[in-house]
Amino acid sequence: MTRIVLGIEYDGSGYSGWQWQTQQRSVQQVLEQALSKVANHPVTVQCAGRTDTGVHALEQIVHFEAKVERELHAWMLGGNSNLPDDVRITWVKLAVGDFHARYSAVARFYRYVILNRPIKSALLRKQVTWCPSPLDAEIMHKAAQHLIGKHDFSSFRAQGCQSKSPFRAMYFIDVYREDDRVIIDISANAFLHHMVRNIAGVLISIGAGKESVDWTAELLEVKSRKLGGVTAPPDGLYLGAVFYPEHYGIAKHPVFDKLPVDARRHD
Repeated sequence: MTRIVLGIEYDGSGYSGWQWQTQQRSVQQVLEQALSKVANHPVTVQCAGRTDTGVHALEQIVHFEAKVERELHAWMLGGNSNLPDDVRITWVKLAVGDFHARYSAVARFYRYVILNRPIKSALLRKQVTWCPSPLDAEIMHKAAQHLIGKHDFSSFRAQGCQSKSPFRAMYFIDVYREDDRVIIDISANAFLHHMVRNIAGVLISIGAGKESVDWTAELLEVKSRKLGGVTAPPDGLYLGAVFYPEHYGIAKHPVFDKLPVDARRHD
């Protein structure tokens, strides 16, 4: 068996999320079907992080076990020829050592994009979250800094979240404006269910002047999702990149240069 690693990008607007669903279309489903045709045997993929309905990926990392020998470019070309237009394999490599797409990862990076103008976009209606109220990106950034560090994120997790622990280590969160878009870049060791969307919802309320800049700190203290505000829509959310220790040979996104040194190793 040969372990193959892939980089995947996808527009999640037409899918019920990453994971297989009984009667709904998922990204995992179409990817496994495409790779199985190339392999001539059933293929099951493991991903770095499952995305929800409507959420996109700039770079999802997956691996699978192949029983047959194929040139690396054959997995990419053959896989893409069998994939729908909204999912693409962008690179392929052999796994190094004990690499596992999920368990070898030490940090994930998400990006949340808000279109901040009075009129919705005709072209980006499923790729951004629309907010017509003026947002103060600087205030949002200041509020977001309360979240950096290891915290109990109970106020920012979905009520149905199945994670055993609400604690996560937040490495950085930056909020900035680019013309009519407000962008939230966020990285942590891992994320709870709806955690990024709940953080985005809180920051949007703060940026619109509905809540104080210290509301993020207050929510960390109360540890209650019921007080945590509105969950932002999935349309503007992207899994941006996944960080692995260097010996696995996975190309590092420049954003991970911001990671603290002690967050770069796999314990």
